[in-house]
Amino acid sequence: MEFEESGIGEECGVFGCVAAGEWPTQLEVAQVLTLGLVALQHRGQESAGIVTSDGASSPTYTAHKGMGLVNTAFPPEALLKLRYGNLGICHTRYSTTGISELQNCQPFVVDTLHGKIAVAHNGELVNAQALRKKVMRHGVGLSTCSDSELIIQLLALTPPMEELDAPDWVARIKNLMTETPTSYSLLVMFKDVIYAVRDPYGNRPLCIGQLVPISKLHKEDTEGWVVSSESCSFQSIGAKYYREVLPGEIVQISKHGIKSLSVVPRPEGDLPAFCIFEYVYFARPDSIFEGQMVYTVRQRCGRQLAIEAPTDADLVSTVPESATPAALGYAQQAGLPYIEVLCKNRYVGRTFIQPNTRLRQLGVAKKFGALTDNFTGKRVVLVDDSIVRGNTISPIIKLLKEAGATEVHIRVASPPIRFPCYMGINIPTKEELIANKPEFQNIAGYIGADSVQYLTVEGLVSAVQEGISFHQNKMIDFGNKSDRRVGHCTACLTGKYPVELECLLPERLKCLQTVLLSLCLSVFTIFCRCWRKERGIKRK
Repeated sequence: MEFEESGIGEECGVFGCVAAGEWPTQLEVAQVLTLGLVALQHRGQESAGIVTSDGASSPTYTAHKGMGLVNTAFPPEALLKLRYGNLGICHTRYSTTGISELQNCQPFVVDTLHGKIAVAHNGELVNAQALRKKVMRHGVGLSTCSDSELIIQLLALTPPMEELDAPDWVARIKNLMTETPTSYSLLVMFKDVIYAVRDPYGNRPLCIGQLVPISKLHKEDTEGWVVSSESCSFQSIGAKYYREVLPGEIVQISKHGIKSLSVVPRPEGDLPAFCIFEYVYFARPDSIFEGQMVYTVRQRCGRQLAIEAPTDADLVSTVPESATPAALGYAQQAGLPYIEVLCKNRYVGRTFIQPNTRLRQLGVAKKFGALTDNFTGKRVVLVDDSIVRGNTISPIIKLLKEAGATEVHIRVASPPIRFPCYMGINIPTKEELIANKPEFQNIAGYIGADSVQYLTVEGLVSAVQEGISFHQNKMIDFGNKSDRRVGHCTACLTGKYPVELECLLPERLKCLQTVLLSLCLSVFTIFCRCWRKERGIKRK
């Protein structure tokens, strides 16, 4: 709950669909795309866009974009305009770079020397500033401040070895992946295919589903293929989970099926860096990553939290509802009953958009009602997904105590967030995070709880990696290039980023200068001491 109220958000979701068999298709591609986006709505609520294509040798692209939620952005008349597509890609946006307006809405479509391409992007480029300068040096102007437009312009540039009449999109994508190591999952639509691309570190999720006839969910018949940021979108459109796109992989999706074209490796020795907060909060609980369901991982986090931070209590509960799996896991491990203590009013707006702290706190208080019969006179363990600023959990604790709870112990199913994210997650500034404030030393007193304890970084990583399975990708054979190593990005918790970040270079250079200056002074001091000693000079 604290994530939601603090305005921490995922950057966006991407979805694509290709009809199988003969074209024009009977499959309503535009409807499939819309339903897929609705299932990814939690990943972005600012704007949404769809681009469909008939897939001809000189394809006709049809696009519609709108601000707001998917159902608002795509009225029935807009879907009618898109209905003749045989394939398409779409996007729902939560901006981390670029302001929130229609011109930044994806997918982007541009004309290239070889025809139109459309691109949808999830993530944030770690070296966008340098890439922006490179594109502009080629005489290309940029009309938005979105990383996604930057990607599409880089793809449009002709690689040196490419023949003029034969575009090599795999080479172009590889060139892009060489230019920028992370963070992105991409859908690139050209003529009759969609290329699904995941950065070499696998920081953002991407998976493939198989569309099957509704009456034959357990048969091998295929109506088409879909690709999505999360597998939670598959069930609502009658698709079966097929597999993940691997870190660094380029997959071609066409009416003939899917084909893995290449895997771009990471620098030797580097582990994958899948964002660990996809498990903690951002993803929907029914999504599958790395062969395991997000809900199950959150339960394991709760069990690990109960091992690390036990307490004497009468019941376990949660702030509805993202931390519910963790609370259930905590209760199971601790041998305590799980009982609801709060009733959520679902028609109160998100409190983080309130203009000041007082209104934000009032918004939290009126968002919940206390189920007093369930906890009066009892000691409550309240499990939450995180405490980011600390403004929203405090009034809830006060509400519970005033309603009759004798003790309220807060247990947090993730470690303290101490650092900003530069790879696509909208995290408050370092100064806003409660873990970096003096109050954190006595956070229980600051928020009014009887005790507060967080899951450790080691505990979180252990809970996430315990159930990872590669069985869903065993049909792929990359020979010696197959990489089964496991790794996750925990930069917002530890400050250890998987790659060098251009935004941190000035700060690090300043730090390096300080260290070198200190080292020079130390060497000079030692030299002076040795020189005086050699000459028998005593210091006054």
